[in-house]
Amino acid sequence: MSKPEVFIIESLSFDDEKQNLFEGRVLSQILHLSDKKSIYYYIRTKAELERVLDIFKKSDYRYLHISCHGSRYAMHTTIDTIPFAELQKMLCPVLNGNRLFLSACSMTNRSLAKKILLNSKCFSIVGPENKVNFNDAAILWASFYHLMFKSNARVMKHLKVKENVQEVASIFNVYMNYYQKSITKSGFTSKLIKP
Repeated sequence: MSKPEVFIIESLSFDDEKQNLFEGRVLSQILHLSDKKSIYYYIRTKAELERVLDIFKKSDYRYLHISCHGSRYAMHTTIDTIPFAELQKMLCPVLNGNRLFLSACSMTNRSLAKKILLNSKCFSIVGPENKVNFNDAAILWASFYHLMFKSNARVMKHLKVKENVQEVASIFNVYMNYYQKSITKSGFTSKLIKP
């Protein structure tokens, strides 16, 4: 059985690194303060992402959290741009009964959901619709995980995920996308969660 813990992968631009804007690292520390285990890796390249995803798969952690820059068509590491078609090939083999959380501007969209949810056993994808300020992002995600684990430290249920995403969307005044695998014709459902 998988472990109900958070595996965090982070990648920033060189400017962000210079400004010490390591949201994922801060989130990992907050999870530890909340008595939750987390594994944190900082990467700069596509090759490193591939290696760390192998570590994620072996960890048997249930929740994958990726903190990076993104666009409507690609994930950006410090050095590389990874189009969704390539990202699909990397993520789908390691997402088996997992939930994917993305702290990446504009990356959590229908195009990515289609590639991931229709080609893996991933349960859901959650992330912001648009840009979230660095000063909000770490606190937003820490609040979300705190609410989730406070209600049930062993499992995340769809309704509770939606409820807590709504809570943080309202508090931080951000729009969040929630994509959930389903047996509908499209293979998944989507919900834009508004503040």
